[in-house]
Amino acid sequence: MTVYQQKLTEVIQHLQQGDTDLGYRRLIDCALDTQNIKVYNTCIALHQWIATNPTQETEIKEKSIAFLQTLQAIHIPTVTTNNLILQATDVLKKYNNGVFTLGPINISINSGNIIGLVGENGNGKTTLLRILANELQHSSGTISYNFCKTDTSTYNLRTQLVYIPQRTPTWYGYVQHNLMLTATHYGITGAYNEALVTMLIIRFGLWNYRNRKWNQLSSGYKMRFELARTFLRKPKILFLDEPLANLDILAQQLILEDLKYMAKSLANPVGIILSSQVLYEVEKISDEVIFLKNGAQDSFNRLREVENNTATTLLEIESNTTKEALQQALQNLQVSITLNGGTYTLEAERVTANEILIALVHGGINLNYYRNITYSTRRLFK
Repeated sequence: MTVYQQKLTEVIQHLQQGDTDLGYRRLIDCALDTQNIKVYNTCIALHQWIATNPTQETEIKEKSIAFLQTLQAIHIPTVTTNNLILQATDVLKKYNNGVFTLGPINISINSGNIIGLVGENGNGKTTLLRILANELQHSSGTISYNFCKTDTSTYNLRTQLVYIPQRTPTWYGYVQHNLMLTATHYGITGAYNEALVTMLIIRFGLWNYRNRKWNQLSSGYKMRFELARTFLRKPKILFLDEPLANLDILAQQLILEDLKYMAKSLANPVGIILSSQVLYEVEKISDEVIFLKNGAQDSFNRLREVENNTATTLLEIESNTTKEALQQALQNLQVSITLNGGTYTLEAERVTANEILIALVHGGINLNYYRNITYSTRRLFK
């Protein structure tokens, strides 16, 4: 079974198990992997039928699975993924006034991988993204892009790097027309232009908004438009600066899930580096999370690689109880308790998270919220 056939099987399983929304979005990904206009048109026709028959759940599932089964006969060349595409070594950025220094930063990213970039505001996340995107000059260190083997010109490099700022610029006209114009700029013309643009409109949930203007879209749909426009360019690396800002929790989860699957596209795998304050959601999809504080770098992977018997257990809990009651429940364990903004932080050495949780339950503590942050970058925010 090829990688593509395995992907199709997984999508069929999503649909059969009732995960219709996820299965359908991944169905679009499978169709996009073919880069075949006939497949695109069939998929578009399927979507048009679904859009006019949204309550026919059984038929939607049957038609979707039947479409996926037709794709199994299509040969998709095996794409080499996980290749090193960017290597930054000892990158340093010094400002003349000496107020702030970023670095030294060491980052490597492979195609298909996602790196999360987190840290408090003013600690250099945007600066680092712009440096890596070749938009800002660094003071020292080296950055190598391993996808420019022949044409190493700045123009060729910049066409394969895409930086999307937190506040995207205003555009004019309608969503679909703008995307078609973008596709034309990158040599995609004729019937394939319209088909590919329509596929990305469907993929990023813009179908009902395709004839709307910039000022008629919410922040979430403006970000979806930017992602659709970006993937038309087939970038090698995508840099996203706070893409989840101003989005509701559901929109955040959908955008991150879309990025996870689009990064590993068989037609065009892309490396993604994104900055965010939504720590836990970003950690779920990231192959690595980098933490910046005062310009210095720390690593989520370093935390995960610490031996369990030497790691300091760190928990966050919220409870209506008092600190004294917590201390009473945990009296047989050596646990440090601090209160910050209504959330208790419990810290202990040579005590597991399960042992602490069991003691709290036996002590009659009612927990409104509990999270083990032992191996999360959350523990670096102090």
